[in-house]
Amino acid sequence: MEASAECIYCIVNKADKLFCEFIDDEKGRIEFAKEILKEVSSYDNATAPFLNARVMQILKKWTNIEDLYLEEKQLYNKRMILLQQDIMDNINNSDDKLLSALRYAIAGNFIDFGAMDEVDDDLLDEIIEAASTQEIDTNLYAKFKEEILNAKQLCYLVDNAGEIVFDKLFVKSIKEMNKNVEINIVVRGKPVLNDVTKKDAQEVGIDIYGDIVENGTDIPGTDLSKINDKTKGIIDSSDLIIAKGQGNFETLWGCGENVYYLFLCKCSTFTKKFSIPKYKGVFVHEVH
Repeated sequence: MEASAECIYCIVNKADKLFCEFIDDEKGRIEFAKEILKEVSSYDNATAPFLNARVMQILKKWTNIEDLYLEEKQLYNKRMILLQQDIMDNINNSDDKLLSALRYAIAGNFIDFGAMDEVDDDLLDEIIEAASTQEIDTNLYAKFKEEILNAKQLCYLVDNAGEIVFDKLFVKSIKEMNKNVEINIVVRGKPVLNDVTKKDAQEVGIDIYGDIVENGTDIPGTDLSKINDKTKGIIDSSDLIIAKGQGNFETLWGCGENVYYLFLCKCSTFTKKFSIPKYKGVFVHEVH
């Protein structure tokens, strides 16, 4: 999915705000702006996540900070861990545990510092509270559930810290439904935005339910031409893939793999594409 003009403006503006947050140097800011604009303009038909990674690499060089969102990632992992027992209770008390866990997994996608400058905690609470009312296509869910029951190998592409606590509960529900399924949980290979790294995933204990695999890149998505051979092999050999977040959709849509996408629409690019209001959930399938 090629980056739109709106996506490019968003990437550049976010980088500028982060520069000003870490560096107080107006002359440096001008030089930084020139450098990232030159970088962004040097690629044709690139996805927004790819451009974001390139711009963040330049920002890391200027700030000398490898993990720019380390504090935010740790904070939201801790906050969501405090909620996980209540959420798990809600899942266990529901008529369909898998469906309930899926809805919470979508709700957790709100914790995204890539699509937003900050996370509104009050709105986050509202979205979590309303997770059980999230509309899910019944026919698509029935197909998904059948595939889960019959899967031998599943690839779960995670997105953001904090959100991964909801992914943990979803994966737990999948394993309870199909005890024999082998699950590979794919994380970013290097820090980028508040996306999950191996360390972030281990902090919440999701590795109890599957093997954590680093994809080898700092792209906030899953670019099949850039990820390492191990991750590519896992994707190719999996019976189905669950891809969380807008970035994974932007980099994978049209790839021909058996992918189910879960995310919240957090910007106008996606609300227009799916013709739904902001912060509504999306559960769609890549027909292969």
